[in-house]
Amino acid sequence: MNQTATNTVSGNQVAQPSPDRPTAQPSRNLRLLESLLEHRAPAPVPAEQPGAPEITVAPKSEEPVKRGWLATLKTRHMAIVGGFLALVAVPSVVSTGYMAFIAADQYHSFSSFSVRSIEAAPSSDLLGMFSQSSAGSTLSDSYVLVDFILSERMVQMVDEAFGLDAVFARQGADFFYGITPDMPIEDRLAYWRDMVTVNFDQTSGIMDLQVKAFSPEMSQKVADFVIGRSEKLINELSLTARNEVLRTARDEVQTAEDRLTQTRASLRSYRDASQEADPIEGAKLAAQLIGSLEEQLVKLKTELSTALTQMSGDTPRVRVIRSQISSLEKQLAQERQRFGSGSSGKAGRSSGQATDVAGRIALYESIQTQNEFAERAYTASLASLEKARVEAGAKQRYLAVFIKPTLSQMAQYPHRLLNPILVTLAGLLLWGVAVMIFYNIRDRH
Repeated sequence: MNQTATNTVSGNQVAQPSPDRPTAQPSRNLRLLESLLEHRAPAPVPAEQPGAPEITVAPKSEEPVKRGWLATLKTRHMAIVGGFLALVAVPSVVSTGYMAFIAADQYHSFSSFSVRSIEAAPSSDLLGMFSQSSAGSTLSDSYVLVDFILSERMVQMVDEAFGLDAVFARQGADFFYGITPDMPIEDRLAYWRDMVTVNFDQTSGIMDLQVKAFSPEMSQKVADFVIGRSEKLINELSLTARNEVLRTARDEVQTAEDRLTQTRASLRSYRDASQEADPIEGAKLAAQLIGSLEEQLVKLKTELSTALTQMSGDTPRVRVIRSQISSLEKQLAQERQRFGSGSSGKAGRSSGQATDVAGRIALYESIQTQNEFAERAYTASLASLEKARVEAGAKQRYLAVFIKPTLSQMAQYPHRLLNPILVTLAGLLLWGVAVMIFYNIRDRH
């Protein structure tokens, strides 16, 4: 580039070097000129007048511009770093050190069991099938057992048997996983539910029990104690259900037996008063007697008619026949009145006195009907009692232990690696949320 740059600097003209010629090392004055050309040319200064005093203007020094966001940026960064240390770094280091050097080893004892029922023979009718299936269900008893293991009553029984403070006492400097003396029962219950875990599978009905302690022997002893108390509870529930079913059936049998006794007493009183075992059989005999008398009466009347055709009415034979006929008619009338076909029998029945055969039969049939009904009711109540015994046998529950409490050989708790990781992740989450909230507030303002 062949070009001549003309600048008025102290009345001299400076020519730019040509690229065709070799470039020489620029002199000091040339470098100063190039640096001045990069800046804006200063305003022209008026020529000095003769005799005027020379005024020297010092060049204005360029001060560095102070950026206000720099201080704010440093403060924000310090706050973010401090929050990271407080929420993430320090808790992670503390939890790692606590898990590595302070937390005591914990051992668990595992056991598996379920609530079973003694199934009775299947019933032949449809109603019996439904009642049998409902009686064989142990789901409600299993839930009762789960609540009992995690209840305050179980905590009190374990405390009475072993001493809760001795079983779960603090080990060394481990203040987090141990129990403190003189703890209220509510805190003891919460601690017990942390150390004891019960998992119930509704499909198979199997419950898994896990008890943690600071020694394997103690965890096994506590698990054995819990299973023993659970078995006792199931037996008590089974006995209560059985007694309740049998009590109702026995009450029905007693009621039917009392009714049968009363009807039998009434029947005996009637027989004592009537002097006959069965008035129906007496009525049959009375009917046969009346028939026999009527037959004799017919024969006598026939004989009287024959005699009157052969002799007069004043003969001794005719008078004897007529006397026999009169006697048979009176006796026949009396027997008919006793049977209940006369006016005296009607009066006796209306007055409530069973003096005739028909009244005695009516009274006897009433008492006999009551007696038969009482006998059938008594028989049915006995059958119900027997059926209740079968159902009570089906309602019997027992605790079937599949896996007895195990004895651990190595510590499973606490999780010395997982717990610090969880603490670190939780701290990072809190720290990230705090930083996002801070930037959100800053952007809004």
